[in-house]
Amino acid sequence: MIIRNSDYDFEQEELTTVSLIPQYRVLLHNDDVNTMHFVVACLIKVFGFSESQAFQVMYEAHLKEVALCVTEPFEIAELHRDRLIAFGLLSTIEEEN
Repeated sequence: MIIRNSDYDFEQEELTTVSLIPQYRVLLHNDDVNTMHFVVACLIKVFGFSESQAFQVMYEAHLKEVALCVTEPFEIAELHRDRLIAFGLLSTIEEEN
């Protein structure tokens, strides 16, 4: 691309390399301590899920022992995991492949 400005010609190279931010999965693990209602309430508070979304995540963790909450950049995933742990829930993060 050439930009003409007065008597000068400036040539700009287009950037073709795109660097994607690595994404991490926030996982909720089933536990035998917290009630389903409490887990749903925590998911709503931490992620802003609707009641229906929170129930789906909670129920998947209940049935399959682990459920995916969200996929997001590391710092945000770490914050969400820590907030779930602060509520007494079992949560981990893992890099998305």
